[in-house]
Amino acid sequence: MSQDTFNKALAVGRPPNVVQNFPGSRALIVSGKVIDRAMRAKGGAMTIAANGRNLFVIEGALKAAQKANAAIIIEIARSEATYCPTTLWNVARRVDYICNKFGITIPVAVHADHYFIKSWDGVEEARAEIPSLFATGVTSIAIDASHMTDDLNLLANLAMAPVIPSWAGYETEIGEIKGEFGLSSPVEAKFLMQGLNAHGLCPDWIALNNGTTHGIEASGQGIQVDLTADIHKALEPYGTSGAQHGTSGNDSDRLRAIAAKTATTKANVATALQMISWGVKVNEFGNAIMDGDRFDKIPGQGVNESIWEEMVAYADANSIKGGNYKKLNLVFERRWQGQDEAARERMVQSVEDFVHDLLVNVFNAKDTAPIAYDLILQAGSYDLGPKAETFEDPAEWTEEKIKARAAQIDTDKGPHGDFDD
Repeated sequence: MSQDTFNKALAVGRPPNVVQNFPGSRALIVSGKVIDRAMRAKGGAMTIAANGRNLFVIEGALKAAQKANAAIIIEIARSEATYCPTTLWNVARRVDYICNKFGITIPVAVHADHYFIKSWDGVEEARAEIPSLFATGVTSIAIDASHMTDDLNLLANLAMAPVIPSWAGYETEIGEIKGEFGLSSPVEAKFLMQGLNAHGLCPDWIALNNGTTHGIEASGQGIQVDLTADIHKALEPYGTSGAQHGTSGNDSDRLRAIAAKTATTKANVATALQMISWGVKVNEFGNAIMDGDRFDKIPGQGVNESIWEEMVAYADANSIKGGNYKKLNLVFERRWQGQDEAARERMVQSVEDFVHDLLVNVFNAKDTAPIAYDLILQAGSYDLGPKAETFEDPAEWTEEKIKARAAQIDTDKGPHGDFDD
């Protein structure tokens, strides 16, 4: 890519909230729509949506994308903001800082993941809060009202439309991520897409419960590729791509199949990146290796041994085990940043190596950055517009008719419970 091409993309590709927050920046922070469409244009490709739980993960993921010449997404979930130093309100600032510090020129979207609305009581809070996220430079959001019934999920998404910029990346979700329980179906996915289309909305992504879990995948059930492909086939007229949640814990062959055989363009990776940055041994699936009842830390990798001992002691004292080690991010990022340069660099390098391998050898995302530049320049704008026109009849998708249609959907939602976001 020439410097001239980058400069032209930089001039028109950054949304107005990004320009306002970072007026002198050289970071090409773009709408999530740009990233999705670059993957679709390449075909059989998806990129990482790296959950930037700490600054080292963000740096490593961005450097990997630069090396792979790949468009990328950096995200943080609403729930992660309670136990990570990265929040929905500072993630764009962190991305901008790293991009400028290290001369990162690939296009990157900043995504607010799993903005959950677990009951109708949360709708007004969400409508009030979501504009504040975009005010800080976020360029994409996932509305997750999947905890509610099908009708309320759709109605909650419709209620959020006025507070999500039309140019922004937009993800929706059906079916809580419950592993093998309550698998999503084409029927409920199409119901959601029909209702959104009738009201002029075209989500860039839809997340499903297609058999995976968040955190450390222990069951071996993993992503159901054929189910995912069937649902995406049913949604073709609506232009919506797939967002794959719970990618950590699935082997490379399964992830290659998701990229090649489905319409997935976004693959979330969180737990594996966190563990790798610390120097915890992981297998090919990204699952952390246990040594008895403790994580197997590789000597000389990740954080310094003395800090690892502090982390383990803190976890033990606070009854933190397994996947809940994620709660150490907020407590210890200051200590990690205070390490010697060699330790800081190896934390970043481990993430960079892992993400680069995913982008190039598993996700088929290599060289998607130039495709993203072309899309921006062809549009001459940060706003690529919707992927599908409105063709459903809005008169058939009033609130009353939405509730009546939803009552006819008979699918297994799985057990109730506190499933992690």
